[in-house]
Amino acid sequence: MRVLLTGSNGYIGSVMSRMLLEAGHHVVGLDTGLFRDCTFGDEPPDDHTIRKDIRDVRAEDLAGFDAVIHLAALCNDPLGSMNPELTAEINYRASVRLAWLARSAGVPRFIFASSCSLYGVAGQEMLDETAPFNPITPYGLSKVQVEQEVARLATDDFSPTFMRNATAYGVSPRLRLDLVVNNLVAAAYATGDVLIQSDGTPWRPLVHVEDFSRAFIAVLHAPRELVHNQAFNVGRTSENYRVSEIAEIVRELVPGSRIRYAEGAGPDPRSYRVDCSKLETLLPEYKPQWTVRRGVEELVAAFDRYGMTPEDFAGHRYFRIRNIQRLQREGRLDENLRWRDGSPALAAVAG
Repeated sequence: MRVLLTGSNGYIGSVMSRMLLEAGHHVVGLDTGLFRDCTFGDEPPDDHTIRKDIRDVRAEDLAGFDAVIHLAALCNDPLGSMNPELTAEINYRASVRLAWLARSAGVPRFIFASSCSLYGVAGQEMLDETAPFNPITPYGLSKVQVEQEVARLATDDFSPTFMRNATAYGVSPRLRLDLVVNNLVAAAYATGDVLIQSDGTPWRPLVHVEDFSRAFIAVLHAPRELVHNQAFNVGRTSENYRVSEIAEIVRELVPGSRIRYAEGAGPDPRSYRVDCSKLETLLPEYKPQWTVRRGVEELVAAFDRYGMTPEDFAGHRYFRIRNIQRLQREGRLDENLRWRDGSPALAAVAG
């Protein structure tokens, strides 16, 4: 298939593009390049990428593709809360417009990177795809809005699928450390402290970035009738953890580290557990291979190879908000997250 991958230079997109190519697909990326230089380890290839903000996509950009995989967005709860109106503009309105343009251009498949954040506050209950939405952040709300509006665009010729992703972790050529597993491992490795920002009780569903990508590829390969206008929780049902449990795994696997709670740490209302059995049952091609323990081991090995210093952990390169704030301080991005220097404007990358 000929696939357009938005957010192709992000944390997830950099892994997914490689895996799509390995699966035999022709991949064209679409990305502003905001995080293109936020690399970790070996420089990733950056071929066949359209430099464009998703707010500026036109129908001709989408012509001739068999599928659009849409990852690009302001990419997590803290970043989405930095400017709620911009989150609505980029994550919600630009995403719905992209789907509408894809349908108009004759693209038959549209796979949207939604999020389990749309479940919001859920406590102990195990949630499947029929669970009610209860978003408590602009990011989570934007995912609900896109799902609801894009579902109404479905036709016999345009088939959307909604991937409600668990929190990602694992090594990527464009690493992020503002994700709970990656953050705890990097903190432990760089400083010796497995630093927990909450009271440790919140539940998080987790998925390795490669298994995340495997799920999208399985949907891409699936018969249309199995995935048409369907939502899927993406991860493994067995991979729901309390933050304190993640921290204990990190402490065991990072030599000399110790668990420490941030000063004033308290409960985090974002707590949910998800049931991912629908994806594994309906799409047998989806065979997740990772557990959090293996992922922590992978991260430690990568830090042994490429390094992770206290300066790296305190810097901007691996933290999306810090990188955006740096670009704004330098006068390169304006208040609407558009480049000031004539470069393609911001389509912040999910992943």
